[in-house]
Amino acid sequence: MGNPGNDRQYDFWHKDPNNWKGGVFYFNKKDPRVSVPKRNPMLGWTLNFGNPLSWLILASIAVLIALSLRYL
Repeated sequence: MGNPGNDRQYDFWHKDPNNWKGGVFYFNKKDPRVSVPKRNPMLGWTLNFGNPLSWLILASIAVLIALSLRYL
């Protein structure tokens, strides 16, 4: 990434089990990132549900799916 100080803070937040709801969902309002690596980085990325933009992305995907199912 860019700033080593930010990288250390992001790593600290990522490793904090309090930021993982149910061990699966990342929720940290202090973390400005919309997507973060999953706890096991080999499994890809997940949304930061503490960031309002992630909810907008999720809602947009749901609307697109609903519209595509309606017009099939």
